[in-house]
Amino acid sequence: MLNRVHLRSIAMASVQSGLGIIIAAAILLLPGTFAYAQKLTIYTEDWPPMNFQSKTGVDGMAVDVVKSLQKMIGNQEPIQLVPWSRGYKAVLEDENVLLFSLGRSPEREKLMHMLGPIAISKTVIYTRKGEAARLRMPDVDIYKMGVGAYRGSIFADAARKKGFYKLVQADSPQNSSKMLFAKRFDLWVEGSMAVNAVLQETGHSMADIEEVMVLDSLELYLAFSIRTSPATLALWEAALRQMKKDGSFQKIHQKWLPGDVPPPQVIRVDASPGN
Repeated sequence: MLNRVHLRSIAMASVQSGLGIIIAAAILLLPGTFAYAQKLTIYTEDWPPMNFQSKTGVDGMAVDVVKSLQKMIGNQEPIQLVPWSRGYKAVLEDENVLLFSLGRSPEREKLMHMLGPIAISKTVIYTRKGEAARLRMPDVDIYKMGVGAYRGSIFADAARKKGFYKLVQADSPQNSSKMLFAKRFDLWVEGSMAVNAVLQETGHSMADIEEVMVLDSLELYLAFSIRTSPATLALWEAALRQMKKDGSFQKIHQKWLPGDVPPPQVIRVDASPGN
């Protein structure tokens, strides 16, 4: 747990770097540690390797980051793995909710506070092995074809924004991938970071699919409900800054995502529902 000296150092750095007086004040007003951070209900979903259920409990890259932040802050709330729709509804409607891992988008910036990025993924359209060349032919209008997607995911949103309107949505990434191999559709949109683990869970591998096109790059964040206090947000932000400064974040990122470059910056996006 961070001691008073560390907290004062982070607070002063926050002011000097123009991060704002709120962060500094929230930190310096604490009686020595982060232990009085506001309680949060913490949700995640089954989306390996970022967050998933293992034999020993909830695991994954983002889970390790959140647990490290909790240790620094003094927060001991359990991380609950729930269906995405339940967690997303809670972060939109309830107070003091943390949901991860969530893709940042302009629409979501109006609905919740975000802190990160903790990882960067690509949004990719895939097909079955051996079919990408056919789908890229000039006479094939793939935008009129059905696209499999995880219901409520930002990947489904990305496909829709790019002009894919015939979405076939399933209740999990795993079921969506099964539908691809059952030939319910020829295109499947998913985050590149999770595809390998999703395929392994359904008895397939990366050798069974091909990329058709990359839609965009996606930063993943921790999301806080709009009715979370600024002081609590400041504490989590300060802790993440400390992790990225001391190298502990980079170690976790490398453990789970070897070869990927960990995002060095810390960005806090405060909800702006009026914009």
